[in-house]
Amino acid sequence: MGVSEIKNFMPKKIEISHKTIIFSVFFLISLWLIYIVRQVILEFFLALLITAILNPLITNLSKHKIPRSISVLIVYTLLLLLFSVTIAAIIPPLIDQTSEFINNLPRFLKNLGISAFFSDQIVEQLISQIGGVPGRIAKFTLSIFSNLLAVVAVLVFAFYLLSDRENLDKQLETFLGEKRNRELGKVIDLLEVRLGNWARGQFTLMLVVGALNYFGLTLLGVPFALPLAILAGFLEIVPYIGPIIAAIPAVFIGFGTSFILGIAVASLTFLVQQVENYVLVPKIMQKQAGVNPIATLLSLAIGFRLAGVIGLVISVPTFIMLGVLTKYYFESRS
Repeated sequence: MGVSEIKNFMPKKIEISHKTIIFSVFFLISLWLIYIVRQVILEFFLALLITAILNPLITNLSKHKIPRSISVLIVYTLLLLLFSVTIAAIIPPLIDQTSEFINNLPRFLKNLGISAFFSDQIVEQLISQIGGVPGRIAKFTLSIFSNLLAVVAVLVFAFYLLSDRENLDKQLETFLGEKRNRELGKVIDLLEVRLGNWARGQFTLMLVVGALNYFGLTLLGVPFALPLAILAGFLEIVPYIGPIIAAIPAVFIGFGTSFILGIAVASLTFLVQQVENYVLVPKIMQKQAGVNPIATLLSLAIGFRLAGVIGLVISVPTFIMLGVLTKYYFESRS
């Protein structure tokens, strides 16, 4: 074996440049800083989402010669009043109907032909879960007060973003220059349109589906129409699976009351789903961001896995934002 052949078998020396080392160090430091301020980043992201949703309304008010800051305060006040009135109107009957459902559950199970043994076990399990609700409510209330500063921070961020939205282009031009400012302005406008349209469309769809279920169940004389309608509206955010899951307890209660009522409730849920698919979605969501249902399901699953309820809230908006930024990046490179 020659000298050259021996050199080929010898391990080669790997050289790492100073630039690579410096870049790696700064990259790791950046990741560490992002982790430290992750709460602030989340709050700012939620503020951006609120800004995207409310900006068209604020802009319309400003056209009537109302200062933007006053317009934001008006909208904030109206939304707070609406939220307070809605909670005050829903919570008492919701608690009463839920308690009534627990008391009547053995009768529903008996009417469905479930044996008394399994019926008692199901009731005991449900009561044990319900028994922990006060503790969960207390814990949730404490968490709200403990995170009150974060809620205020989000609202303050959104307030300043909405108030200074018209001056954003000038401020960006000072830091980025005219050309980059125009490019970034287009991205921000597109993000605002797609995020705002998706959020407003989704909220409207959830509200309409919940209202349709409530009025339909009330007309049929189905007990516990309010919690069933709230469940249907809330699960509307989950494509395909959500409406099916929401229909199960309604149909269960219907058949637990009478066979005819069960058929009527099943027909109602089917009718609402058809109206949703062929009327509501094309009309309400025609200007929506166009997120594929499969992508929505994956985003919700990943978001819930990573950050729980907050992850559910921001998962689809994050997917929309990443899609817009990715598209802009590849278009700018071509």
